[in-house]
Amino acid sequence: MTWLQLRLDTRPACVEPLENALLATGAVAVTLEDNADQPVLEPAVGETPLWSQTRLTALYPADSDMDRVLAELPEDLLDGSNQRVEILEDKDWEREWMQHYQPMQFGERLWICPSWLEPPDPAAVNLLLDPGLAFGTGTHPTTALCLEALDRICPEGLQVADYGCGSGILAVAALKLGAREALCVDNDPQALMATADNAARNGIADPQVTVALPGEFDTEAWNARCDLVLANILAGPLLALKDTLLPLMSPGATLVLAGLLNSQAEDIITHYRPELELTIAAEREGWACLIGRKN
Repeated sequence: MTWLQLRLDTRPACVEPLENALLATGAVAVTLEDNADQPVLEPAVGETPLWSQTRLTALYPADSDMDRVLAELPEDLLDGSNQRVEILEDKDWEREWMQHYQPMQFGERLWICPSWLEPPDPAAVNLLLDPGLAFGTGTHPTTALCLEALDRICPEGLQVADYGCGSGILAVAALKLGAREALCVDNDPQALMATADNAARNGIADPQVTVALPGEFDTEAWNARCDLVLANILAGPLLALKDTLLPLMSPGATLVLAGLLNSQAEDIITHYRPELELTIAAEREGWACLIGRKN
């Protein structure tokens, strides 16, 4: 099916009334995007930040009268909006996405391969991944930093916890690299489903991987028993989770933290002292990965 899309540039104060007006004229969907290369990272609780220059894209059925649509929109909201109507041809979007997701190597041994492609190096440690709806494909710098750290750590025989597991990519990678057992925790049930699916896809037996919502796993079985704890989330949750992550660790266990900006690293390092001395293990594209051993 062919669609028409109306693109409008606007200011933060006009976003909500313009979005409502577009929906009232028959738009089936309205999306917002940055129009000035201005990233919004980790908003404070209760905040909904908008870019100083925001682009709205409204999607309409192909037979819509766009002259009528524009005539019905309030003139004050269209001031300086640089309005344009474009034809959006229908595509097989799933196949389009799959074409752009290719095998990637992390460290010396580990490859992340889409489940629909043959691994380029059959002798390597190949993790077959279907990201589904959960975060974690290896393409984001923070995930790449963690995967490279796993390859260096060599988790053979270790008991691992992946807190904020997303697609399960870190836990499954650790198990493929020889870890004994993994606990995967996430507050999104969809993430837990993706983790279980990706574990099964890689031939990992149920006893090796435990998936659970926060607070719903057996603390007696896991607290003070993990040799390696991974958390690739954001700086705010990493600060808040200190008293959750540290009890999981056995004496001398390793903690890997990611999802934080370079500028946030020192705050995290300070927050985890004196129980743990974290250092910046690697950086990429403005993101940092911290590693430390429990005293």
